[in-house]
Amino acid sequence: MNQSIEQIISGIAVPDQAASAAAAEHLDKLTKPPGSLGKLESLAVKLAGITGEKCPDVSKRSVIVMAADHGVCEEGISAFPAEVTPQMVHNFLAGGAAVNVLARHAGAEVLCVDVGVNAELSHPDLVMKKVRYGTANMAKGPAMSRQEAEAALLAGVETVEAAIARGSRLFVTGEMGIGNTTASAAVMSALSGRSVQECVGRGTGLDDERLQHKISVVQRALEVNQPDADDPLDVLSKVGGLEIAGLAGVILAAAAHHCPVVIDGFISSAAALVAQRLAPNAAHYMIASHASHEQGHEQLLGELGLTPMLHLDMRLGEGTGGVLALHMIDAIGHVMAEMATFESAGVSTAEPAEPEVTA
Repeated sequence: MNQSIEQIISGIAVPDQAASAAAAEHLDKLTKPPGSLGKLESLAVKLAGITGEKCPDVSKRSVIVMAADHGVCEEGISAFPAEVTPQMVHNFLAGGAAVNVLARHAGAEVLCVDVGVNAELSHPDLVMKKVRYGTANMAKGPAMSRQEAEAALLAGVETVEAAIARGSRLFVTGEMGIGNTTASAAVMSALSGRSVQECVGRGTGLDDERLQHKISVVQRALEVNQPDADDPLDVLSKVGGLEIAGLAGVILAAAAHHCPVVIDGFISSAAALVAQRLAPNAAHYMIASHASHEQGHEQLLGELGLTPMLHLDMRLGEGTGGVLALHMIDAIGHVMAEMATFESAGVSTAEPAEPEVTA
């Protein structure tokens, strides 16, 4: 493994338990019944542990959209042609995609990263980290070399570190790549041991016949490549994608720098599984934004031990679900900073429970 990746992994520690405890104690002093804000309270405690601060300021945030193409599209596994990937990159850069709209309203910048688009792209706002022009067809052999998978991981690390240098303290994972639900399903099956049928979904909207074809393609890719479940980089290089590798690097770097990382949908969660298998402590820094409508996503979150905040039947990707979850993060941040305590408001606390009387 690349020495820089090893250094990032070795720097991922468990969250700050003292900060988590301080946040939990503060929540219990606020003018509400204990635990009455549900998942928002758990979120506040988690954010405190990640950042080491009882009330962290995560107002500067970045959505990192990793873009790459997939050679497996040759097998006809998507309802959309591969040409959509570079076209959508231009849409991101023009500010016209769904993630751009939602990010503007959530106060987040969108960083579009070319880590493996099969086209020549040039734009002043495009983050150029191209490792290769799309993966090879994983149904016929490895998607990429191990060295290329490591290079894509490092592209994610470098993108996060550059954003941190500009002040970002929270990250949202996003992606664009026609064919990437196919690669994500293969990664999920290889790392989790779940059947291909459990992992493969309809992606961009396949009918029943094409869904069965997609399942057979993923099965063939796994049989041809025989990825080693005990070696996440082997899985990533043989049946993964460049944007999946890049997002795994984003997650690892965010965790190493004590920054929360909001996981979007199915593809982002496949990247999160790779990151977690490389560095188990990285899961502590992940926040599951929503449960995607894509088959297998909730099971994938279960592999990570994560509970989604939202259930909106979304399956767009791009980071859209992750950006919507930023409003929940802002909400609990305002509660922590602005809500009165029982003492400051002069409100009586709950009466202690009467002891049980036994005969």
